[in-house]
Amino acid sequence: MTDTLDPSDVPQVSVSDLNWPMQVLIAKGQALALLKGLSESEIRELENDIWSEFDGSAEIRLAVALRFRALVDAFATRRLKDILLARGFKVIAAAIADASRQRLNVRFGFSAQKLLLAIDGATDPVLPRAFTFAPAQMAA
Repeated sequence: MTDTLDPSDVPQVSVSDLNWPMQVLIAKGQALALLKGLSESEIRELENDIWSEFDGSAEIRLAVALRFRALVDAFATRRLKDILLARGFKVIAAAIADASRQRLNVRFGFSAQKLLLAIDGATDPVLPRAFTFAPAQMAA
C-alpha cells in the first residue's frame, strides 16, 4: 500500500529539515534567495540536491521541496521582502519555522498574511509588556 501526497495539505516537516535547502543555498553563495527570488532552473537544481543529498524518506523529501518552493514564492510579496529588509536574517529563521508547520496547498501556496503575522510576532523588536497595576491603597 502506497501513501499518496494530498496536494491540498502537504505534510508538516521539522524545522531542521526545511532549513536544509536554505543551508545549501548559503553554501552556494545564494543567501539572499528569499529576497531576490530563484529562477526555475535554480529551484530545480535545489530540488535535485534535495533528492540526491537530503537524508530522509521520499515523502519528507517531497514535502521539503514543495514547502521550500512555496516559501520562495511567498517572499515575492512586497510586505515579506520589506520585513526581511527591516529586521534582517532573523526573519529567515522565523519564516522557515512557520513554513515547516503552516498549512500548505500546492496550488495556492502559503497564506502570505499568516506567514507575515507569524514572522512579525517572532521578530518584533519591541517585546509585549505585561500590564502591571500598582497595589490599591486602602482608605482608612
